[in-house]
Amino acid sequence: MAYPGEEVEPPRQSTREGKARCSARWLLSAFYMAAGIAHLMRPTGFLAIMPPWAPYPSDIVALTGVAEIAGAVALHIPRLRRAAGLGLALYALCVWPANFHHAINDIPLGGVHPGWWYHGPRLALQPVIIWWALWASGVTGWPFFRRG
Repeated sequence: MAYPGEEVEPPRQSTREGKARCSARWLLSAFYMAAGIAHLMRPTGFLAIMPPWAPYPSDIVALTGVAEIAGAVALHIPRLRRAAGLGLALYALCVWPANFHHAINDIPLGGVHPGWWYHGPRLALQPVIIWWALWASGVTGWPFFRRG
């Protein structure tokens, strides 16, 4: 039992759980860092898939790049990790309409029409990316490493 002002030690993770989450964080962080840099350095492809109803597309692409980079860094800061996971999960949910717009309208990137071999898995994996951000950041333990 903790008394007011007394710090409570967080539940300890198993070594296996800690290593798995750490690996997942590093991989997710690398993915988002690369995507964030791409948003800032080569925004043309991202602008091309932006739904027409989105206001200020150039600003949105730049801000999403900054958000990806910030989230990638924050995943490695224990105090910010859960917020980063929630933010990156919400981000992945919010960009899903652009992915649908890209697929449904068969928008070419660099003159190439990727087709459904690309769009199908990309759309299907978006919920996995959302879960990944939540699990790697410790927001959820589901379905692995449940606490009894």
